[in-house]
Amino acid sequence: MAARSGSEFLGRLAAARVHVQIQGETLTGGVADHPAFRNVVRSYAELYDMQHDPAYRDVLTYPSPVTGDPVATAFLAPRTPQDLVKRRQASKLWADRSLGMLGRTGDYLNSALMALASAQEWFAQADPRFGENIRRYYEQVREEDLLCTHTLIPPQANRAVPGSQQAAGSLMAHITREDDNGIVLRGARMLATIGPFADELLVFPSTVLRNDPADKQYSFACAIPNDAPGLRYIAREPLDYGRPGHDHPLGSRFEEPDAVVVFDDVHVPYERCFALGDAELCNGFYLETSAVAHMTHQVLTRTTAKTEYILGLVSLLTQAIGIEQFQHVQADVAEIITTLETMRALLRAAEADAALNQFGVLTPAWAPLNTARNLYPRLYQRFPEIVRKLGASGLMATPTEADVTGPAAADIETYLQSATLGGADRVRLFRLAWDTCISAFSGRQALYEYYFFGDPVRMASAYVSGYDREPYKAAVRAFLDRG
Repeated sequence: MAARSGSEFLGRLAAARVHVQIQGETLTGGVADHPAFRNVVRSYAELYDMQHDPAYRDVLTYPSPVTGDPVATAFLAPRTPQDLVKRRQASKLWADRSLGMLGRTGDYLNSALMALASAQEWFAQADPRFGENIRRYYEQVREEDLLCTHTLIPPQANRAVPGSQQAAGSLMAHITREDDNGIVLRGARMLATIGPFADELLVFPSTVLRNDPADKQYSFACAIPNDAPGLRYIAREPLDYGRPGHDHPLGSRFEEPDAVVVFDDVHVPYERCFALGDAELCNGFYLETSAVAHMTHQVLTRTTAKTEYILGLVSLLTQAIGIEQFQHVQADVAEIITTLETMRALLRAAEADAALNQFGVLTPAWAPLNTARNLYPRLYQRFPEIVRKLGASGLMATPTEADVTGPAAADIETYLQSATLGGADRVRLFRLAWDTCISAFSGRQALYEYYFFGDPVRMASAYVSGYDREPYKAAVRAFLDRG
């Protein structure tokens, strides 16, 4: 196989028997046609179709080193600056398609698998089989173009104690036993975005584990087929309400489900395990392999696309209602431009300062990427606020498509016109602004961006502790000594 088309993606999903609990309903298949998922599933299918579009395929694919067939660029292990640029261009094409609203497209975890597989010797230090396992798994996902999701954190039960101590350690997914063929997992994890329609679930380390016997059963990394026996998803309430694209232009297309994952004695064969019982290996899983750098490179590309969308939306809005000339409005627009150019500069710096890691993979510089992932979760929170402020009461005067094309059409055209748009077009623009800043979909987007990499406070602590400030302290001491 090679890079999938949209129909191939939908065909595989139709054959899967993923167990999903949603709004009191139990699904064991049929996810692609369920009202909660069918629209976003088709948005994903459009991304896979782009891989075969002559306008995009040279960027979105490259020849498989095994078959020569085209495979997704996100699997490309970069060796040259041109490779790194191609990876970014491919991610940007997909991100632009969804205005940056789809946060779990395949290129995110494909980037992680590329880095992890390139570091197979690092996994092999614990057991040579783990190195072979991660390499073979990466090649399978690449050649079959599988869509992966992942699950990281324990259920949010009692954050005052470690996950291994909550409910006597039974809540957090853990290894209950091993047999001749693999391990058995029981417990739960959060928060598998797109879980209900992914092909594979990656159960990767997240929280820092102590290197003692108590954490051994929680120290593992593995991959599980999404319809494996005993694997269940509990999905949150869907934010796609089945409304027309005119009324919910973002939510009706890009509503990615989030889900709690329940492991009810799920058996995982050894060949799908990448780390077992080794807390030190799990704690270095992302940083030591450079996986976090390549994942963040994709994320920064996506958030740049998202910021470009916000700037375009706000510019159309201020133009439509004739407020661009006011200085306080210009200050808000300048804030968005500043954020956009900051993200672009950090992305450029990460690529310009890229270096080969110990495994021969050209890796974007971590300092600018780490800066971006600490900045953007906070900066994005201002965007919905700015759109709300500039749209003001106009965001409340947003009739539906049925009104725009129905008996109220003449009144809407007359009374809801703007400086540059007729009534129907103004309503369409303001429905988009509403879905960006007020709707339930927009609220989930703000929360998602805020916690994308984890608790921003903990991230800030890690940022400070990991930053080398000694040269700057030495400079100040030298100045004082000169006196």
